Amino acid sequence: MFAFVQQAFAFLRSLFPVNDQEPADYPFAASDIAQLHRIGGGMVAASVDQPTWEGMLLDSYFVRLTSQVSIFGKQVLYRILRDGQDDAARDALDERLRLLSGDPDRLAILTEACKSLRHADTDIATLLFEEDLPAVPKWAGQGWLLGVGLTASVGAVVLSPLAWLGAGFFLYQLIAIQMRFHERLAVWNRAMRSLQMMLRGASLLGAIDHPLLREVARDSALAGKINRGLSRFVVDLVPGMREYRDWFMLANVKHYFKGVGIVGLHRQFLRDCYLRVAGVEADLALARHLLACGPTCRAERSDGAVVIEQAVHPLLERPAALTIALHGRGAFISGQNGVGKSTLLRTIGLNLLAARAFGFCYASRASVPMLPVFASMQSEDSMLGGESLYIAELQRARELLAAAAGPGRIICLIDEIFRGTNHLESVSAAAAVLDELARHGTVIVSSHNLVLASLLEHRLAPLCVAPGADGALALSPGVLVQTNGIALLAQRGFGTDIEAKAARVAGWLGAWLAHPEGAGGVLRGGAVELRRA
Repeated sequence: MFAFVQQAFAFLRSLFPVNDQEPADYPFAASDIAQLHRIGGGMVAASVDQPTWEGMLLDSYFVRLTSQVSIFGKQVLYRILRDGQDDAARDALDERLRLLSGDPDRLAILTEACKSLRHADTDIATLLFEEDLPAVPKWAGQGWLLGVGLTASVGAVVLSPLAWLGAGFFLYQLIAIQMRFHERLAVWNRAMRSLQMMLRGASLLGAIDHPLLREVARDSALAGKINRGLSRFVVDLVPGMREYRDWFMLANVKHYFKGVGIVGLHRQFLRDCYLRVAGVEADLALARHLLACGPTCRAERSDGAVVIEQAVHPLLERPAALTIALHGRGAFISGQNGVGKSTLLRTIGLNLLAARAFGFCYASRASVPMLPVFASMQSEDSMLGGESLYIAELQRARELLAAAAGPGRIICLIDEIFRGTNHLESVSAAAAVLDELARHGTVIVSSHNLVLASLLEHRLAPLCVAPGADGALALSPGVLVQTNGIALLAQRGFGTDIEAKAARVAGWLGAWLAHPEGAGGVLRGGAVELRRA
C-alpha cells in the first residue's frame, strides 16, 4: 500500500516537475550566453566590439550584473548590453525598474519564483529560434512491436530452434536503434529539462498578481500543459522497469519523438514565452542591482554633450567620484602616473554603455549622447600571434577609423595611443589618427605625450586629472605641469645619481616638448618654422 502511495505521489509530482534543491548556477561558457545575440543577427556596426568589451572590463561587470540569474536572463541582458536599446525601450525599462525597485518585498517574491530557472544547465535559444527539428519517422510510435517480436521469438524457441534467428534479428534492431539515438537523446533530454524549467518559471510567475506579469499570466495555462506533455511518467512497480521499457519497447525513443512533436507544434508560443520569462528575469536582475549598487540616476539623452556628475565605477569598492563636462569637443586628459587615468576612462565608458543599454548611469546626474562606444585600452603585443605592440595598436586604430567612417557619430575612448614605437613617430601617428577620429565623433584620450594637447587643441579640450581635497578625481582645464615620473625613480630605489641624470635630461627636453611653438597649426595645414639652437 505504501509503495502505491509513493507511486501516486510521484505521478502527481511528474505533472508539475520541480527541483527543490538550491540552484547551482551552472557556469555557462561565454558562447552559450551570446547565443541569443548571435541568433538575432550578431555583431552590427553599433554593437560593442570585443576589444571594447574587454577594455571596459565588461565580463566582470556582467558577472556583477547577473548574480543569481539563469541562462535565460543572462542571454537577454547580454544582448541588450552589446547592442543597446532605442529611446522607447529604455523609457519602458525605466518604468518597469521603478515599479520593481519601489517594492522590495514583491521583488523578493518574484525573484523566488524565478529560482527554478537557474536549474537549467543548457542553452535552448538555439533549439527554439534556429535549429531545424528532426523529422518524426512513421515507425516512431510502433517501436514496441520489436519488443513483442523479440518476446514471441524467444517463446517460439520451444517449438523450433530456428526461432533464435528471429530473436537475434529483433534484438539487433533494438540495439541498433538505441545506439543510433543514444547521443541525440542525451542532448535532447538535457534541453527538455531546461525547457521545462522555463515553462515552470512561466507558471509560477503567472500565478503572481503583478502588472508586469499580465502577458506571462496569459501564457501560464498553456505553459503548464506543455510542461506536463514533455514529462515522462513511468511507474516502477518492478525495479529497473524504466530501463527494460527503454531497451525492449523503445519507450525513450518514443518519448523523444513525442517531445519533438510537441516542440514543433508549439514552437512560436515557446519562443514568445522564452522571451517574456527571460525579459522578466532580466528586469528583476537590474532592479536588484540598482538597489544594491548605490546612487544611480536616469541618463538623459543629449545632442552631443557628455555631462556626467559624480560618476563612479560599480566594480570599485571605494570609487573616487568624478565629474566631466564636454560640450562640442572631446578631451585630451593628462595626469601624473598612477592618478587613475585608465580608471577614469573606464568609468566614463561604462557609464556611457549603461546609459545606452539600460538608461541609467552610476552618477548623480547624466546627460549623454546615446552613441556607439569604441575603446582602445593599451593594446599588448602577442608572442604567439607574432604581432608586435605597435602592429597591434595600428590594427586597432584602423578598426576605430573604419567605425568612425560609418554613417553616424561615435565615441572613442583611447588610453596611451601608440606606445609601441619611438616618441617622434608615436606623437606624429597619434596626432594624425586622433585628429581624423575627432572629425567624426567624440574622442576622449589620455596620454603622457603632452605635446599632443597643443597639436589637437582645435579638436580636444585639454584637461588635467588630479585627486581633489575630498579624494574625488577632479578635472581642470589645462595640461599637466608637475609630472612625477622622475620622482618615482627615487621612490622605487633607483638612487640619486640616476634620478639627477634623468632630471637633467627632462629639463632639457621638457619645455619645448610640453609647449612647442606653433604646434596648434600643424594639423590644420599652417606653416611651422623649425628653429635649431
